[in-house]
Amino acid sequence: MTEETSGVRRWLVDIARWRPSPAQFDAAAALLPPHDRPAIYRFVKEDDRKRALFSRLLQYSLVRHVLHIPFRQISICRTPEGKPYLQKNCSTFPNFNFNTSHQGDYVGIASEPLCLVGLDIVSVSKPQGETTTEFISNFSSYLTDHEWSCIVRAGTPTEVLTEFYRYWCLKEAFVKAIGAGVGFGLHRLEFHHEHWTNISIHVDGELSKKWRFWIFKLDEMHMASIAKGHPEDAVSSYKETLSNAIVAEEQLRSTLESPEEAFTFWTV
Repeated sequence: MTEETSGVRRWLVDIARWRPSPAQFDAAAALLPPHDRPAIYRFVKEDDRKRALFSRLLQYSLVRHVLHIPFRQISICRTPEGKPYLQKNCSTFPNFNFNTSHQGDYVGIASEPLCLVGLDIVSVSKPQGETTTEFISNFSSYLTDHEWSCIVRAGTPTEVLTEFYRYWCLKEAFVKAIGAGVGFGLHRLEFHHEHWTNISIHVDGELSKKWRFWIFKLDEMHMASIAKGHPEDAVSSYKETLSNAIVAEEQLRSTLESPEEAFTFWTV
């Protein structure tokens, strides 16, 4: 199945070199519906505004590209937890859903026609004013004993930091995929892997075979994770936006076992 007919997309935009004038930024923001613009201009720092702008633009661009809906007719809403979704159901892809993420130099979006999808991008930056051990200790309550042990035994401080961010972005990708809010207990999730392949998840101590995960190295400072899983695991408010939360086991297995799509990189 080709990209044009599958509904699967993986897009990344490198925004590092885009330094717009105020007029250029306003012109780009004007492409969005008026109700989307305050969420961009509430940020003070230019880089934060750029990330917020492209996060919103990518959502509309992706829906236009995949579903061929005219730009001005696209209606993207949000659940009470803040999860964006397309208001009008798509007959071609009843469960069409997408997820965005942005950090550092990159803004990205991923979409799926059947499974839930979550995307998280992290920038592996060295802590300022504290050691790596002190930094990751701030997040110890979100990690299981197994994960903590794997992280602190990873090697050098740089390797420890990278290992921490791998676990962190996997947890975030899962939570974003199911549409949960910030109150979801990340300590409930535990990840296992074989040299960061064949990644599996335990939720509340139980292995889930309904999910697949991937980690991608974008460059020396950034990585991204993708989570794909069963629609029935979506939180109730998000599940209501899907047309087909009940998926046959064979169909789910076929989708989860298909090769993961590579990212398409864009520059501004």
